[in-house]
Amino acid sequence: MDFEQEYSALREKVEGALSRYFGEDKRGFRFDGLMEAMDYSLMAGGKRIRPVLVLEFCRACGGDVDAALPAACAVEMLHTYSLIHDDLPCMDDDDLRRGRPTNHKVFGECTAVLAGDALQAEAFGTVLRSSLPAERRAACAEALADAAGVDGICGGQFMDMDSETRILSEEEVTELQSRKTGSLLTAACRMGVLAAGGTEEQEDAAMRYGAFIGAAFQIRDDMLDELSTEAELGKPIGSDRAEGKTTFMTLYGAEKCAQMVARLTEGAKAAARALPDPEFLCRMADLLAGRRH
Repeated sequence: MDFEQEYSALREKVEGALSRYFGEDKRGFRFDGLMEAMDYSLMAGGKRIRPVLVLEFCRACGGDVDAALPAACAVEMLHTYSLIHDDLPCMDDDDLRRGRPTNHKVFGECTAVLAGDALQAEAFGTVLRSSLPAERRAACAEALADAAGVDGICGGQFMDMDSETRILSEEEVTELQSRKTGSLLTAACRMGVLAAGGTEEQEDAAMRYGAFIGAAFQIRDDMLDELSTEAELGKPIGSDRAEGKTTFMTLYGAEKCAQMVARLTEGAKAAARALPDPEFLCRMADLLAGRRH
C-alpha cells in the first residue's frame, strides 16, 4: 500500500469512528441542539492530520491501530474544540472555517462556547472509556491534558491574544506557536506510541518529530495566510496582518520562511528514522511542508 492509499485508509477509519459519536442516531434529548453543534464542527472535514498521526505512530511501534482509534478521535475532538473557540468573536472573530460558516455563526455564540467545552470533556472521556490497558489510557489522557492546558493550547491562545498590536521577537513567536499549534501535534505523535505501549526511545522520537512538524506547520500556516486565497484556504486570509499580529512571515518574509520549513521538515524525517518503518511519517512531513490549505 503506497502513502496515498494508507493515508486515505487511515483518514476513512477516523471519519467513520467520529461519525458515530454525536450523529443523529445518538440524539433524542433536550440538549440535541448542543450535540448538533458539536457534530457540525467535528464532521466539517479537514485532513485529519492529528488522528492519523496517532494511528500511524501506534502502527509503527507495533501496536493495535483499532485499539488506538478512540485516542485518535479524542485528539480530533480536542482540536475541534480549539477551532470553535479560536473563531469566537472574543478571540479571532472569524466567519469561515474549512469553507463553511463558523460554529457561532450557525448556532450562536453561547452554543458554540458550550460545544467547544463539551468536545474538550468528551475528548478525555473517549480516551478513558477506551479498551486500552488502564496504564495506557492514563498516559494518553495525561499527554492530552499537557497539550490542552496552560502549557499548551490555552496558554498559547492567551499569549496570542495578549500580544496583539505588539511586535514580538522570534523567541516569543516560537514559544507562542509551540503551545498553540505544536503542542497538540506533538501530543498526537506521543499518544500513538503510548497507545502501543512503545519504548521511551520511541516516545522521544515521536515528541521530536511532533515538535519539528508543529513548527513547520505553523510557519507554513503563516505563509498561507498571506499567499493563499480564501477559496483555497477555506477561511479568511490576511487576518493576522490586519490584527497586527507578529508572525514568522512578518519577521522573515516568504523566502526565509520556506527555508525554515524545509529545514524543520528534514529534522522531522530524521526523528522518524529512529522507528523501524519511518516511510509514511517521512512522506507525511513532506506533505505538510507543501500543503496549500
